[in-house]
Amino acid sequence: MGSNPINLAVRFFLELTALIAMGFWGWNQREGALRFVLAFGIPVIAAALWGTFAVPDDPSRSGHALVSTPGILRLALELIFFSFAAWTLYNAGAIKASWIFGIVTLIHYILSYDRLSWLIKQ
Repeated sequence: MGSNPINLAVRFFLELTALIAMGFWGWNQREGALRFVLAFGIPVIAAALWGTFAVPDDPSRSGHALVSTPGILRLALELIFFSFAAWTLYNAGAIKASWIFGIVTLIHYILSYDRLSWLIKQ
């Protein structure tokens, strides 16, 4: 189920939403020029980590890994990424959006049980 096109589309939507949430949070942290640095820098760093550390031959990704990562470490990175995004929404005052994002993410991971099993075995 983890490689189902609909589930992959949901995952992509969650990734984009997470990056937008991080940027929104960064924007609201400071005033002036630092506001722009945080609003763009935090999502760029998060996206770089997301794209760099991967499990080789992950069926839900391109299969390529810039930095070959054990499955359990990749899973931890994903959980930190999505948890941080939910926290940024909550911290920015979008409490309902935070809960919705968290629940949709949880449902996505439940439906991706085959990918979770694959990651843990890698």
